[in-house]
Amino acid sequence: MIYLDYAATAPMKTCAIDAMTDAMRCAWGNPSSIHEEGARAKTVLEDARERIAALLGCRPAEILFSSGGTESDSTTIYSAAEAGLRSGRRHIVSTAIEHHAVLRPLERLAKNGFDVTLLKPDGDGIVSADAVRDAVRADTCLVSVMTANNETGAIQPVRAIGELCRARGIPFHTDAVQTVGHVPTDPGEIGCDWLAASAHKFGGPRGAGFLYVRRGAPLTPLLLGGGQERERRAGTENVAAVLGMAAALEESIREMQTEAGRLTRLRDRLIAGLSAIPRSVLNGHAANRLPNNVNMSFEGVEGEPLILLLDERGIRASSGAACSAGALEPSHVLTAMGQPPALAVGSLRLTLGPDTDEAAVDACIEAVRDVVGRLRSQSPDWQAKTAGKAAFLLP
Repeated sequence: MIYLDYAATAPMKTCAIDAMTDAMRCAWGNPSSIHEEGARAKTVLEDARERIAALLGCRPAEILFSSGGTESDSTTIYSAAEAGLRSGRRHIVSTAIEHHAVLRPLERLAKNGFDVTLLKPDGDGIVSADAVRDAVRADTCLVSVMTANNETGAIQPVRAIGELCRARGIPFHTDAVQTVGHVPTDPGEIGCDWLAASAHKFGGPRGAGFLYVRRGAPLTPLLLGGGQERERRAGTENVAAVLGMAAALEESIREMQTEAGRLTRLRDRLIAGLSAIPRSVLNGHAANRLPNNVNMSFEGVEGEPLILLLDERGIRASSGAACSAGALEPSHVLTAMGQPPALAVGSLRLTLGPDTDEAAVDACIEAVRDVVGRLRSQSPDWQAKTAGKAAFLLP
């Protein structure tokens, strides 16, 4: 089996499993309890908060533990919207390539009186700071731009956007789920007010994440109940998951530079091999992309059968975002980039990780070449094009 779907979820690191196991044995108390077991759990929880904050270069009080990226994004968006209502500002700027964890809350706000501007990217999948500058208004209460796209891996100019927002006094949120633990992600350097992260993207447990909340930024609790997380997020903290997340992030950042270089070389090897397949196209910027991300479209091929046939050959991959796997609609990211629906419905996302080596990359290239050829041989549309009865979309 060759696993190439790390952007969907990464296998848990051994250090994370060990940290969680120790916590479940030795720190199983409720951190809100004042007895010894509760105090022990509270101590290790706050230690994990300090460790994560140190890795991000921020204050421990600016780290809010959550269930993952989706909750962190929703908490931010609704907090900014409520603050906007109080100040009479109902305009939000985001992008058409955001994860649905951002787009769905924005859709709800749009139905409730907010004016939402979704910026389209260029052909390389990047939304420029100039586009954000031209879109913001006097009544803009939030700018939300992801740090790197989960489908194409295209890295967005969030530092320039953060600088723009600071100069205009506009709150700025970034979904950094795909970058934390993989490339340097410093909320202070980005200049954001909120930054969302999810543990299972960097080898931690699913169901754990955090939200960086800059000191002074508005924060309205999404979950109400007890006074946990300094009354910002109700619910008994999952101490074991938090400790697993902290351990995984420490190891990921410690190995980041070496691993990024290794993965970049493998990524480029994979891109070169797949680009040799006729009528194929790389989606997203060729160089300004995550070290482990390859996203390709092959004319005459649909994504779902491509993924299923690769799975039969032991290649684990995805088509578009993992959260929409199995959907028949073209990728909203690729269509926003201007790709025709016939191509956008057939994208292949391959994301590499610690267990990926040259042998795995070469085996993947061979498998994709074979499967694409098989699917094209069964496609009436492809046969019509090769017979000169219809025009190709790709050169």
